[in-house]
Amino acid sequence: MKPCDENIMKTIMLAEQMLLLADQGDAQSEDAGCGILYGIMRDSAYKILQLAEQEKQKHINKGWWRDRC
Repeated sequence: MKPCDENIMKTIMLAEQMLLLADQGDAQSEDAGCGILYGIMRDSAYKILQLAEQEKQKHINKGWWRDRC
């Protein structure tokens, strides 16, 4: 896998971890401030994930992407 593709995969995994943490944080929050924090984290993670998936698709379309890592 090319380093640029590997970085995209790492970005996707990081965004997925952010979503999991936002869900966990929301479930365990005890005040509105935490809710705001995890809402922003969730929103940011979705945006990052969307951009990374779009970039992955561009690499696939160019024939660069290899699933081997």
